[in-house]
Amino acid sequence: MTLVLVDVADRVATLTLNNPGERNTLTKPMVTEIIAAMESIEADPGVGAVVVTGTAPAFCAGANLGNLMESSPESLGSIYEGFLRIANSTLPTIAAVNGAAVGAGMNLALGCDVRIAARRAKFDTRFLQIGIHPGGGHTWMLRRIAGPQATMAAVIFGEVMDGAEAERVGLVHRCVDDDQLLEVAHTMAARAADAPRDLVVLTKQTIKDMANIGQHPAAVKRELDPQLWSTRQPWFAERVAKLQSQISSKK
Repeated sequence: MTLVLVDVADRVATLTLNNPGERNTLTKPMVTEIIAAMESIEADPGVGAVVVTGTAPAFCAGANLGNLMESSPESLGSIYEGFLRIANSTLPTIAAVNGAAVGAGMNLALGCDVRIAARRAKFDTRFLQIGIHPGGGHTWMLRRIAGPQATMAAVIFGEVMDGAEAERVGLVHRCVDDDQLLEVAHTMAARAADAPRDLVVLTKQTIKDMANIGQHPAAVKRELDPQLWSTRQPWFAERVAKLQSQISSKK
């Protein structure tokens, strides 16, 4: 069985975890295929954005419990590699969470730039409930995205969020009807993919760097050089000319 499916349309690569019988758990073979898929996607100049999802009924049910019973720093690290490879992608990424995102599977969603959730989605940290400390930067990512109270509620108090609740606390950007999930995620990803890829990659890095900038003047300075660079690229002149033509045609 192919554990990771990749489909490309409209310059968007949809990466689908494909082991529904085990609820798309992050086994070593699954992680190996995720890494290989991301290498291939990023090497393809025809891809400008990535959507990550799972074959129903789950998004990703986390690490294999049997593997966790025999864990070591190396084995835990090998599981982390799967979601970290996506989290560290230079391309914009969207998690289309179609079902349960549990433990390390929730990390996979947290590591994406944006999360879109189906109403049936379930965000379940579950670490403490099975007697294990959170790992993979779970608490850091969740606190950074949803804040300290939502993180405490989920991790310490075991609150499980469906898509609507995840939207309410800011964990996901949008909650949509189940049958609209992939269409909404693809449409959003396609807008990013339509922009010049080098510009998108650079802008994503700028947004990440802003986490370490505390003052507006420093932010202005950080953006100045890349903005000047972009005005000298051929796509800028082409797009300005197209816009001016559209404005003229409406007069």
